[in-house]
Amino acid sequence: MASQEAGILSPGMSTPLSTSPDNDKSPDLERLGRQRPALLPTWLTEAAFVFTIVASMMMSEYFISGFNIILPAVATALDIPDSARTWPAAVINLTTACLLLPFARLADRHGGRVVFLAGHLWLVLWSLVSGFAQNPVMLIVCRAMQGLGPSAFMPAGLALLARTYRPGPRKNIVFSLYGAFACIGFYVGILLGAVSVEFLTWRWYFWIGTIMTFVVLASGYFSIPTDLGDSDDTVTMDWLGLATIVPGLVLVVFAFADGGHAPQGWKTPYVYVTLILGVLFLAAAVYVQGWVSKNPLLPAELFRPKYMKRLSLALFCAYGVFGLFLFYASFYIETALRVGPLLAAAWFTPLAVGGVVLAITGGLIMHILPNRVLMLISMTGFLLSVLLFAVIPSRQDASGGLTFLYWAYIFPAMLCGTIGVDITFNITNVFITTAMPAKLQSTAGGMINSLLYLGMAFWLGVGELAVSSTVMTQGEANVGLEKQYRIGFYTATGVAGVALLLVATIKMGRAEAGMTADEKADMERELEAVRAREGGDNRV
Repeated sequence: MASQEAGILSPGMSTPLSTSPDNDKSPDLERLGRQRPALLPTWLTEAAFVFTIVASMMMSEYFISGFNIILPAVATALDIPDSARTWPAAVINLTTACLLLPFARLADRHGGRVVFLAGHLWLVLWSLVSGFAQNPVMLIVCRAMQGLGPSAFMPAGLALLARTYRPGPRKNIVFSLYGAFACIGFYVGILLGAVSVEFLTWRWYFWIGTIMTFVVLASGYFSIPTDLGDSDDTVTMDWLGLATIVPGLVLVVFAFADGGHAPQGWKTPYVYVTLILGVLFLAAAVYVQGWVSKNPLLPAELFRPKYMKRLSLALFCAYGVFGLFLFYASFYIETALRVGPLLAAAWFTPLAVGGVVLAITGGLIMHILPNRVLMLISMTGFLLSVLLFAVIPSRQDASGGLTFLYWAYIFPAMLCGTIGVDITFNITNVFITTAMPAKLQSTAGGMINSLLYLGMAFWLGVGELAVSSTVMTQGEANVGLEKQYRIGFYTATGVAGVALLLVATIKMGRAEAGMTADEKADMERELEAVRAREGGDNRV
């Protein structure tokens, strides 16, 4: 970013901005917030670039949502016990969440384009191998390896978008498309998972995903400008942070996920040992990040914007609710209600269609409505989505049968689910990336997605812990599958209530056109220099 007498030049633009203190809402900024970035000279290059980045989010969601649909068939084919069924579903979220920040740093060091493409190549290879899994251990390892792909390309992709688009309506629309493709990927995963189980084999779910990921990889190779996200030799990896944060997160989530299913529950030695070690690693990580590392993976600057700590905690809880919703809704529909895979996929349609509509319309109104209002609506959606499943009558108790259950409970729950996840995802992506300087865009993208996947993995473990603890206390004969699912939904309801209370205390502005974080910093420095000169003149 360069400063000249005429003002500050924005990234990728040639139009100078006024240095007036009131220029945060100037006509120049309004125009720049709407026009195409200079890095993408034609509508075709912009369309190809945007498609590549948003399609990457689609593939990340594909391998999460669809697996919940094929999991009953996979569990039968590979003889996976009920006590281990959460691991193939949760391990991809765990590895993705734990490695997002290190890969964000690698994106800063080696360039967003390189890391983005490498992540997709890795996902292609391990998705192909996943289709050949012969036993539960091989499947879990493959799913864990799959998680490394999104952990690389998601922060890199968000950074590429954030560095290309400045604050304003155009950025809002592009980030809304990013959220819309998450919905599309979510539904495509469910649909193709159902088709694979119904007409082919569950293995084709992975192989179809391999082909689609390869298409995104090829598109990215040709559409992402080679000079976008160049490498920076001055960026270094925080090895101490890597050595404390990653094992700490893995051990703590493992303990919560496995504690309820271990032979002696939480009294099993390896469970409480891993939990203690994980907490010690995380305590060491706090010390390392705050007082030891010169270039920490989680710099304090990330949490400097007002309410960022509370917002991060709210997101951690909210995304955990969505993970619980996906897992238990899939099992409840297919197992408790005895609905086939294709009909189950059709029942999830409102979640995807509503998400696309919300994402697109959200991009058009985000600069008009206060973000706090939208976030409160979103958190209410999370709460209602799991509460409706928690109180849904049994199939034998419903006088209207499946039709009544769907329209009275499942359909509105799906709509509330998409209100929750899509509004939250879009607003926080725009809010956090806009608040961060260019040097922290990859790190901010890593943190955002880390909260998403870590929340899903952690709270799924907590949900399974609540279920298994109840079963151990009351006896398996007294706690059937349907009651187990309700426990999971009530756990999610409590977590959603916490997220709603946290958001209620946060004040967020509108996502309107304005200066970037770097431009504001440059403006402050120029004003300080002017004040210093004026003060010196007065003293003379």
